[in-house]
Order: sequence, then C-alpha cells, then structure tokens
Amino acid sequence: MSQSSRPLSPHLQIYKPQITSTLSILHRLTGLWLAVAAAILVLWLYGLALAPPIFTALSRFFASGLGQLLLFSWILAFSYHLCNGIRHLFWDIGKGFELPQVYRSGYLVLAAAFILAGLIWFLAKA
Repeated sequence: MSQSSRPLSPHLQIYKPQITSTLSILHRLTGLWLAVAAAILVLWLYGLALAPPIFTALSRFFASGLGQLLLFSWILAFSYHLCNGIRHLFWDIGKGFELPQVYRSGYLVLAAAFILAGLIWFLAKA
C-alpha cells in the first residue's frame, strides 16, 4: 500500500470550534433533549389519565431540586431550539448569510433563548 498525498477530510480535531458549528451542534442536541422531554410528558399524561401512582411519582420528582433543574433545562432547550429555528427560517428565505450577520444572529439567538427561558420560568413560578 502506498501513502496517498491527498488531504484528509476535515474533522473536529482539525477545526477550532466556531459559533456557527457550536450552535449547529447545540441545535441538534436540544432537539434530542426535547424528544426526551416529550417522552416524559407522554408518561406524565398517561399517569394523569390512567395511572395515578405514576403521575404522583413524577409530580413529586419534578418538585425536587433535580426535577426543577431538568424542567429548566427543557425550557432553555425549547427556547434555544425555537429561536434558532426562527433564525433558520430567515436563512430559508435567503436572509442573513453574510458572515457578520451570521455571528450577530448567533449571539442574538443565545441572548434571546436565555431571556425567553427566564421569562417562561418566572411566569410559571408567579
């Protein structure tokens, strides 16, 4: 076998993390985390309708500190996924592809996600 002089395909060990790649990966991870949340929501609704012990156990768990942390993480994931989805809708119509706009909208998505999550959390607790 001879050594090929062709360049290797780029991968995560070669590229430095950038906001564009980080937000893309985060969008996928929040989508997965929201799928977990949806499954637990279905279990909670099943417990509410047909299995009161499941409903009670989940309600007690989500009243605990760890449960509250999970709930907030799902709210934050939802907020980020929503805001980044809106960003993608703008990209779908051809807006915001210039590099400065991509970076600006990325930071805006992060700020908006935290503000929205905080607002939802505050209103839910009021």
